[in-house]
Amino acid sequence: MVKGLTLAILMALAGCTTPKGGFCALSSPIRLSAAAVAALSDAEVRALLAHNRKGAALCGWRP
Repeated sequence: MVKGLTLAILMALAGCTTPKGGFCALSSPIRLSAAAVAALSDAEVRALLAHNRKGAALCGWRP
């Protein structure tokens, strides 16, 4: 019983690791079709633009 509980705890903790790397290693530009962009709210458009502008500034992404 104790071994099973220990194993379950260790497996749960293993799932809590975070990926290694910076923004440029983990992210990519978000590119949507015109129809998808038209369906976004203003807040979603601002978030998407902020993400892509950050990538352009930090990672050299091109439109």
